[in-house]
Amino acid sequence: MVAIPPPPPPRPADRPGPPIDPARVRQLVEQFLAGHDPAALAPREFLRARFDAGLAWVHYPVGLGGLAASRALQPVVDASFAAAGAPDNEPRRIGIGLGMAAPTIRAHGTDEQRRRFLRPLWTGEEIWCQLFSEPGAGSDLAALATRAVPDGDDWVVTGQKVWTSIAHQARWGLLLARTDPDLPKHQGLTYFICDLTAPGVEVRPLRQLTGEAEFNEVFLTGVRIPDRHRLGAVGQGWQVARTTLMNERVAIGGGAQPREGGLIGVLAQTWRERPELRTTGLHDAVLRLWVRAEAARLTAERLRQQLAAGEPGPEGSAAKLTFAQLNQEISSLELELVGADGLQYDDWRLRRPVLVDFAGRTPGYRYLRAKGNSIEGGTSEILRNIIADRVLGLPSEPRVDTDRPWKDLPR
Repeated sequence: MVAIPPPPPPRPADRPGPPIDPARVRQLVEQFLAGHDPAALAPREFLRARFDAGLAWVHYPVGLGGLAASRALQPVVDASFAAAGAPDNEPRRIGIGLGMAAPTIRAHGTDEQRRRFLRPLWTGEEIWCQLFSEPGAGSDLAALATRAVPDGDDWVVTGQKVWTSIAHQARWGLLLARTDPDLPKHQGLTYFICDLTAPGVEVRPLRQLTGEAEFNEVFLTGVRIPDRHRLGAVGQGWQVARTTLMNERVAIGGGAQPREGGLIGVLAQTWRERPELRTTGLHDAVLRLWVRAEAARLTAERLRQQLAAGEPGPEGSAAKLTFAQLNQEISSLELELVGADGLQYDDWRLRRPVLVDFAGRTPGYRYLRAKGNSIEGGTSEILRNIIADRVLGLPSEPRVDTDRPWKDLPR
């Protein structure tokens, strides 16, 4: 049987360090650039050195890519490196690792796990995906059926995951599995790091409405995961998963954007450049969406400022819900604005994209792809329940399955 170690003691490296002001951060970047010419070094070598200098994500602990400083200083660091022409780590390509895997490993991982995974995650050498949803457990994630059974120092995992973004590119997956079917569904779960190159892992494309397949279904057949790749205690998987989910929603809905960033910028540009398309009714609709998008952008900025003082909470669910609604309404209005041109979508090739690019595609693609925004990262219905329960304090919906053993629930 797998031995269950006691919880680790608090780590001093996670405690905030001495205050660091923006001037000191800029000085550290200048000192680093003096010894690491971005024009002379290979991008990967430069990024590794930047991580080791604590200038990757400054709010992370010293030795793990950070300075134990305020999260609010990150834009100062990024702007200084960008001004010097330094390569970045292609954050859109490795967004799941940065926005979901990293904060989960930081919060719940052992020192060994954090040293092993955080550096290649940040440099983009190892891509991550999320093995959560299942065909019979999408919105009700805690009802999942993938089993992990202890065998010596390993766990043997069998099951199926679905809607797994970028699994065809990923080396590692954040895996939630059932380890005790005799407990209620939220209590019998454990969280693992799964090697997608391990025997028994099969990744198959899921063709989407757009014709391409950035999503996948993943089959796990007798996959062996060493216990050292377990995140958190046995049976505490739901608590670890909540860290992932909260960070995911902030990453999707609370990302930094300039004014007119995202789809509203595409719509505004079309409006300005094609005056022949303008009508009075559409003018009012464009203005209303522009104001809502700007309000959402400023709210997301305030949310990121709040994160500087702690971990994300349920407010991220509101940001993600708003993001999905706006994207769908903006892409729909864009189709109405361009008229018949918006119906000319013929890109039905089965492609395997590395990232989702709304801006570089046609109005028809944006309209079709935006439909997925209300599903990925938590369905809009589930997010409304979270907001009602944890933000507004409204009574929860009646549930009859929370205290029954998972094995006794109808499926």
